[in-house]
Amino acid sequence: MSVRTPDPDPTPDPLPGDGPQPGPAWLSDLELEQIRRRLPLLYVEAVPVRVDGLGQVTEVGVLLRANAVGEITRTLVSGRVMYGETLREALFRHLEKDLGPMAFPLLPASPVPFQVAEYFPLPGVSPFTDERQHAVSLAYVVPVTGTCEPRQDALELTWVTPEEAVSPTMCDELEGGRGALVKAAMASVGRILA
Repeated sequence: MSVRTPDPDPTPDPLPGDGPQPGPAWLSDLELEQIRRRLPLLYVEAVPVRVDGLGQVTEVGVLLRANAVGEITRTLVSGRVMYGETLREALFRHLEKDLGPMAFPLLPASPVPFQVAEYFPLPGVSPFTDERQHAVSLAYVVPVTGTCEPRQDALELTWVTPEEAVSPTMCDELEGGRGALVKAAMASVGRILA
């Protein structure tokens, strides 16, 4: 499973005129690997949805990705919260990164997630797994109103009905136990019984 947000390569000593440099929130791959072995990392995850005029969820967006070992899997919008970044900023950044700049997400009015998901490297501790790290993720349902054109490592975005999103077939295809997260998302918006 990969919830990786690529960090730019840090420049050790910028020269005058080099332009903007990555801030202290960015980590090298080595630094990130070392930190992942010692600390849980904070992530945000978004279940992108389309809503009708009454605010009822009509479609759920699921990303198709190739993971680190070349397998094609389904997943959600997700990524790390950087040092000094608000939850809203992180959520918006990852939605734009995965869905494109024309997705026009409507961020929730409250920063309270519908669920806190804890990912562990060993299966069985929680429904959620990430073989690389212990991560804590704040999960949100986010309506999007624009055109979604997946970018970065996302291959495509598939829109399915809420019923299809919580089907056993779709839940089994979602990496890292995210099927349970989609079910909780649909329960939080009243599309299925909890």
